[in-house]
Amino acid sequence: MAGKRSIFEEVQTAEKPSAQPGAIDRAASRGNRRGIRAWLMVLFALVVVMIAVGGLTRLTDSGLSITEWKPVTGALPPMSEAAWEVELEKYRAIPEYQLQNKGMSLTEFKTIYWWEWGHRQLGRVIGLVWAAGFFWFLFRKQIPTGWTGRLVGIGVLGGLQGAIGWWMVSSGLTGQMLDVASYRLATHLGLAFIILGLIAWYVYALGRREADLIQARRSGNLWLSKLTTWLIALAFFQVVVGALVAGIDAGRTYTDWPLMAGDVFPELAFEYSPLWRNFFESEALVQFNHRTLGYILFLFGMFVWWQSRGAANRAVKQAFDWVAVMMFGQVVLGIGTVLYAAPWHLAIIHQFGAVVLICLILRARFLSIYPPAQSVRT
Repeated sequence: MAGKRSIFEEVQTAEKPSAQPGAIDRAASRGNRRGIRAWLMVLFALVVVMIAVGGLTRLTDSGLSITEWKPVTGALPPMSEAAWEVELEKYRAIPEYQLQNKGMSLTEFKTIYWWEWGHRQLGRVIGLVWAAGFFWFLFRKQIPTGWTGRLVGIGVLGGLQGAIGWWMVSSGLTGQMLDVASYRLATHLGLAFIILGLIAWYVYALGRREADLIQARRSGNLWLSKLTTWLIALAFFQVVVGALVAGIDAGRTYTDWPLMAGDVFPELAFEYSPLWRNFFESEALVQFNHRTLGYILFLFGMFVWWQSRGAANRAVKQAFDWVAVMMFGQVVLGIGTVLYAAPWHLAIIHQFGAVVLICLILRARFLSIYPPAQSVRT
């Protein structure tokens, strides 16, 4: 048994090791968050432009001008008059030319060809920007822990988007359809908004350190985050229904508001058989659904905004203020688009408004989950 020691006896201790930062603060774990965020912001901007160019391609009836899918060799446009004639001859074989554009000159064909070529070319550029950025950060081991799968997912969805784009175009190359199938167009646009939303969320998340996000989550507002989850789902569904409207030019059919051809519910809503076809092909029902869902989205959005008044964090309140402002503006844009029979410039602004609204809702949701630090005074 060891002898008793005096409580005043000096005890020799080994030198203590210096404190090491936690796993979430290690340089290897943090990665190059700032660089990856900047790269994702470039991708975000390109996807926004892609959505706008895709909308203009649809509004100018240019989407079927290229009748083949050549992911690699298709990057080169026709380089001679003979090559242009070959492309025009291919276009003459599809229903859109035979039933709508018969007699189109080579000059007119070039106009719609360049729109579709630019749309596809932009898709290739986005793919290259993703690949260059991802492999740059991967080989330099600068991707934060847990982020590799997320960044790969964006690339996979981008590749899937290209395949869905061709699936959409192919629907208008055979049979008697003058345009692509509306449900395929809606799938194509819906996936574009999913990709855009993921990139936006990742940009928000990479703007702060992982340790700060973990700390902020402790004071998050669970109720507001749940409400905004439903709000973003409603907004996304509205985008998809809007694509159905664009796919069959339903926005140019009923040009009065708040009634539709003088009726609350359009008389021709269920003109097709079987019944399910009307939800995709009936101009009356598709536009009625888009209007009705817009009212529901606006009212629910105002309810969520009212609920946000009880948030303790001022930045969270301001984020929902911007959602309310943009939601009101989008309703006004939608009504104006209807009253003027969906001219291309209003239609594109309305589509861009959907992009802004989706991103603002995502930002409000992000801040409700991860409220930024604020002083006691504010």
